[in-house]
Amino acid sequence: MIVLSIVFTSIIIIAYGSAIYQLIRQRQISQIKTDFINNMTHEFKTPIATINLALDSIKNPKILNDQEKVLRYLGMIKEENKRMHAQVENVLRISKLDKNELNISKERYELHDLIEDAITHVELIVEDRQGYVKTHLNADKSSVLANETHFTNVIVNILDNAIKYSDEAPKIDVYTENVGNNIILKISDQGNGMTKAVAKRVFEKFYREHTGNVHNVKGHGLGLAYVKRIVEDHQGHISVESEKGKGSTFIIKMPLIS
Repeated sequence: MIVLSIVFTSIIIIAYGSAIYQLIRQRQISQIKTDFINNMTHEFKTPIATINLALDSIKNPKILNDQEKVLRYLGMIKEENKRMHAQVENVLRISKLDKNELNISKERYELHDLIEDAITHVELIVEDRQGYVKTHLNADKSSVLANETHFTNVIVNILDNAIKYSDEAPKIDVYTENVGNNIILKISDQGNGMTKAVAKRVFEKFYREHTGNVHNVKGHGLGLAYVKRIVEDHQGHISVESEKGKGSTFIIKMPLIS
């Protein structure tokens, strides 16, 4: 009887533990779903804001008579529309990257050119908020093997975060330097920054910092998870240095090609 009691008690404890685990797991899945929606919202905000600013500028009678500026803004609208389409596919890209199914074709590019191209995607928003993006491209060599679309998206994602996580006018500095056979890209902002605990997890898929009832900025997760996977696919390495209230610096190390 004692043995049977122990066996049945053990079965009850295991069943109860399993039920609790399933409830916790369902709650985590629900949270992931919520974070996924938040992150997709985050990814769409910048291109939509840029398109709206460009359209408002074109409606200005002074701009409307300046064909060069009109063409510039129309070009921005076209590029941001293309980028929104690319963001829709980000989820599929992450899934394929996880399964090692995404074959990214790479060609020789000057990293400095990719940086300048990425900045054009966010410059209207930065100007509208009276901020700046300053470049300090000190690397003598910047030739890398990269996929133009994906790696430009990497830089744009980091710039997006620097803008969104700056309560004041965004102040962003972009640096490059050569270290051995590598090029180091640093993107520094003077925004809200992160705690060490958040910085350790910021590249995790669907992770976002808990901010209580404050939801004006939607998660880090999807964008930075994508950034990390693309950088690693380019045989590079990405890290972040940050201090709460003092801004963040994202550091990308890429191998040079001759």
